[in-house]
Amino acid sequence: MRFLPAQEHITAGIVGLGYVGSCIAATLADNGVGVIGVDTDATLVEELAGGHCRFSEAGLPELVSRLAGTAAFRPTTEYAALAAADVVIVTVGTPIRDQGVLMDLQLRGACEELSRHLRPGQLLVFKSTVPAGMTRELVVPLLERSGLTCGTDFGLAFCPERLSEGNALRELRSFPIVVGGWCDESTDAAAEFWRRALGVEIIRCASLETAEMVKLADNWWIDHNIAMANELAQVCATVDVDVLDVIAAANSIKKGSGSVNILLPSVGVGGSCLTKDPWMVWRSAGERGLALRTIPAAREVNDSMPHYTFGLIVEELAKLGRAPEQAKVAVLGLAFKNDTGDLRATPTQPVIAALREAGAEVALHDPLVDEDEAEKTFGLRPCASVEEAVRGADCLAVLAWHKPFRDLDLTWLRRQVAASCAVIDGRAYYPRETIARMRELGFAYRGIGR
Repeated sequence: MRFLPAQEHITAGIVGLGYVGSCIAATLADNGVGVIGVDTDATLVEELAGGHCRFSEAGLPELVSRLAGTAAFRPTTEYAALAAADVVIVTVGTPIRDQGVLMDLQLRGACEELSRHLRPGQLLVFKSTVPAGMTRELVVPLLERSGLTCGTDFGLAFCPERLSEGNALRELRSFPIVVGGWCDESTDAAAEFWRRALGVEIIRCASLETAEMVKLADNWWIDHNIAMANELAQVCATVDVDVLDVIAAANSIKKGSGSVNILLPSVGVGGSCLTKDPWMVWRSAGERGLALRTIPAAREVNDSMPHYTFGLIVEELAKLGRAPEQAKVAVLGLAFKNDTGDLRATPTQPVIAALREAGAEVALHDPLVDEDEAEKTFGLRPCASVEEAVRGADCLAVLAWHKPFRDLDLTWLRRQVAASCAVIDGRAYYPRETIARMRELGFAYRGIGR
């Protein structure tokens, strides 16, 4: 097959060994693909080579440790090593600023370096999220500075990254992979590579631009859906009904080929994708003369949820006769998502900032988050234990519901906190039985739309 060797053993290069790149590199190596990982961060490369993984992802640290020192996974800072790769996968970051302006320095840098080391016959696969059209308009011209021609001398495809933190390794081995190539031969080669490497379903797209738009459409939909759930929760609160009951019943109806699928409300939306990708679409459409109206509205709703959650805390403290400046608030869970340690764009940060500005004593605890990173993000060192964080607290704000929290003994917890204590449920979604038990013990419970 053009742009893909016929032999069974294939070597893949991964450019960018951040969260996504490390997950892909480790999974491919575990599946028998020889992996050369390249990153400009020498410390990260050294860590991975030594078997240490800085990313909190189920199964990834163990996999990286097992692969360390083997020929299956070779991390390096040298782009020249990629000459030995049959397939090169680019997973560098593409952050934005100012509502969708792409900061493309990492992508440009990777392409410029690759252009110096490309060899005929290689297949390049890009997974870094970009506006539709950027692979064709920016990436290919940079690569062709090599003197090689895309579609003739090397193949190129776009395959959007669609992993969910906390489930990435499982999803890599099971989720369909979307493939859109520069030409039919590129699409064929990329589809066959993923089929051999992961054994997953392949969804072929008609063009690079179609594949680029798929990731953007996914996250556009998710962000809109969560915005609806957040506003639905606020409406439910005004009529004293439980939003989770409403969502469960509403989602029971069939619609089209699937079902209504309202997602869950929460303290807010965070992470590197949902806060970024919709703005990327909005900016790209605006540059083409199309003004999108739903994206700013959904972003405004989701960005308002930390302030809404802060308001719930203040309201519940007031019911207990406490002003914020007289209260201690223990925040359990700092990450943007349950069961991850990722603090990127976490919605817990504005909540904590508002509490501190209001004069509250704030204690933080998150067993999955790096303490140094937390201190940089919040300006406050986390407590080493739940016991230290909750001691004497007037309010427990549960903003990320990690597995280590699920075994907390409510009776024990009640003995640690103040005589009157509120529980604010930002992402735990406690069942009715647990809420009833909390109230029996004397906690005041309040959730998002509950």
